[in-house]
Amino acid sequence: MGRVRMGEGVLRRKPLDQITAVDEPADGAADGGPGLRRTLGLWQLTAIGVGGIIGAGIFTLAGTVANGTAGPAVLLSFLIAGVASAAAALSYAEFAGLIPKAGSAYTYGYAVLGELPGWFIGWDLLLEYTAIVAVVAIGISGYFNFLLGDMGASLPDWMLGAPGTGDGHRVDLFAALLCLLIAYLLNLGVKNAARFETVVVGLKVLVVLVVIAVGVFHIDTGNYRPFFPFGAGGAFTGAATVFFAVFGYDAMSTAAEESKDAQRHMPKAIIYSLVIAMVLYVLACLVLTGMQDYKDIDAESGFSTAFKSVGLGGLADVIAVGAIIGILTVMFTFMLGVTRVWFSMSRDGLLPKWFAKTHPTRHVPTRVTWIVGAASAVIAGFLPIGDAAELTNIGILLAFVVVCVAVIVLRYRRPDLPRSFRTPWMPVVPVVGVGFSIWLITFLQWQTWVRFAVWFVIGLGVYFGYSYRRSALAGPVPPVKEAPPEGRG
Repeated sequence: MGRVRMGEGVLRRKPLDQITAVDEPADGAADGGPGLRRTLGLWQLTAIGVGGIIGAGIFTLAGTVANGTAGPAVLLSFLIAGVASAAAALSYAEFAGLIPKAGSAYTYGYAVLGELPGWFIGWDLLLEYTAIVAVVAIGISGYFNFLLGDMGASLPDWMLGAPGTGDGHRVDLFAALLCLLIAYLLNLGVKNAARFETVVVGLKVLVVLVVIAVGVFHIDTGNYRPFFPFGAGGAFTGAATVFFAVFGYDAMSTAAEESKDAQRHMPKAIIYSLVIAMVLYVLACLVLTGMQDYKDIDAESGFSTAFKSVGLGGLADVIAVGAIIGILTVMFTFMLGVTRVWFSMSRDGLLPKWFAKTHPTRHVPTRVTWIVGAASAVIAGFLPIGDAAELTNIGILLAFVVVCVAVIVLRYRRPDLPRSFRTPWMPVVPVVGVGFSIWLITFLQWQTWVRFAVWFVIGLGVYFGYSYRRSALAGPVPPVKEAPPEGRG
């Protein structure tokens, strides 16, 4: 390989004309494996997005924030978070139509801001997405154990939770097995896995609609008073908490290379999934806080307890089952996301190309999928949910900052590029996304920053020890020729 100067190396950008050649087959691994296959339609992509957004937020966080942070103003918490998330979503939508390749924020950052910024977003998302899968698995396991208890069944204590979470607990076996199950489903091929996801998302949305349709007849408007029991600040603090329930489209956008018509469908799927999720969130919050006084809402199973409080215990059990199904789809979306980011980084030479090997007939990166399944299973099986959750916050927010900044940079650097979707009110919308993400970062605990710093240092070692010299762009390449700016962005 030819030598490159350090300064130009770490900021070298992947040429957009290489990335946007959508008519060519997806790149395979270095050992000749086939690439990813374009099989996903608009509604399958939308289902993956909705599956990633609606989960713990509607079944757990709504009750938690209503009870202890915002009261009935939890409705505003979701609206504030939704507006902020929409600013990032519109930026993602422009990139998804322009760069229809696997990798999402990693690929966008690599193409616009340079290799080192792209590397760190990708490196960060590997940890964040894997941790999200584990956290969600632990949450499902809790619901599952609750339902078993209601049915009078019991399991040995050793398999009911991670060490330190209860007497005799050694491993959360159910959570670990769930992670491996999702890895198995993804390895069946993205088309078959997406069919499963679409069906399960349909069931989840149906459960939420039943909750809304039945609950609306049990609303007592007196429960909405006072609307701001914790002050207006409670609604904003609640927004910082529920923000992590209104993304998911970012992980879905990693599947751009498996979309039949990514340039048209990906932007629509991102916007549709967020709109559908926000409508359901708002209606569900109105029902929850209208059925029961906010002080009486259970912080962990809000909807189930609310329906029990009005004599609908049978429906409460149905909701618990729906919660399990609903949260399961979040695991699917984020495991899909992390495997596609890893695949893309390996194909670019920033990680060993061995990981980019895809199955000869199923056209999925089986190696990284099983590795992620095993890693998330270990985290879910042996870490308490609080410790695992602390790994999931900062990377997503940093990815939002990178994408929002990159969409501004590219709009003014390359206004000539054909965009199937253009972020409106440029640059105000992406600036709002950057500002809100930075504001939310200030809410993170110092332990989160320590973990991030450790992962950052490890990433530096990997990049300069391996990735910098083995990058596909490490050899002598012609300079990127960019058209002069024409007109206004």
